[in-house]
Amino acid sequence: MATVTSGDGTRIAFEQLGSGPALVLVDGASGFRRLGPMRSLAGHLADRFTVTIYDRRGRGESGDTAPYAVERELEDLAAVIAAGGGSAFVHGFSSGAALALLGAAAGLPISMLSLLEPPIDLHRQRGESGFGAEHDLAAEIEELVAADRRDDAVEHFHASIGVPPEMVAGMRQDPFFPMLTDIAHTLAYDLRMTSAVSHTTLRSVTVPALVAGSASSDDRMNGWAEDVAAALPRGRHVILEGEWHGVPDAVLAPALADFFAGGATNA
Repeated sequence: MATVTSGDGTRIAFEQLGSGPALVLVDGASGFRRLGPMRSLAGHLADRFTVTIYDRRGRGESGDTAPYAVERELEDLAAVIAAGGGSAFVHGFSSGAALALLGAAAGLPISMLSLLEPPIDLHRQRGESGFGAEHDLAAEIEELVAADRRDDAVEHFHASIGVPPEMVAGMRQDPFFPMLTDIAHTLAYDLRMTSAVSHTTLRSVTVPALVAGSASSDDRMNGWAEDVAAALPRGRHVILEGEWHGVPDAVLAPALADFFAGGATNA
């Protein structure tokens, strides 16, 4: 593990593996280096890329400086990219895809983007989250966390964004659930992140972008991915074989490697 200092002085933990062109992986809600899909995916890509995985602020071994602002996470991503050599391909999953899009729109040195199921509803009403919630879910999460009801915050978040009920029902028995409750406050960060992405954001992203969906996800989620791809000036939409809101490394890694290897001709 190494660390880099972000613009506001927050320490961000990261690690690198492999060799080749720089590729940064950006986790979605509740994901960090010890939990989530990115470490395994990095292992499948390390033979072709120098892959960086990092703990977004408030998670794992990274710090967290109040008050939260989306702009601080853009600074975190910029610092991680700089530590890897100055420019990079970036892959984002779920709300991490929203962070990647905002970074590209802000002019971070991102040469190409891949996005797995960005939860961005371009038809949402003003003030609604990109996860499709029809209320201020971020404020509700913050209220539950402030009341020290972190278990309830995690469950409420997942139920509200459309996670299948059978998956929500078993969450509290999962051995990883305590790790989720430890970082429950960051769920509000993800909601504010996705809410910040707009049509204007997408029109500002001029790099080639691959937007992938899973064949086993619901029509709502696949519709969001297709709409995001259509709104990007150089976006391309693909459907990959996978589970609900996820694609196995054996399928996703080759698709990403081929996309990044092909450069602008893939867009």
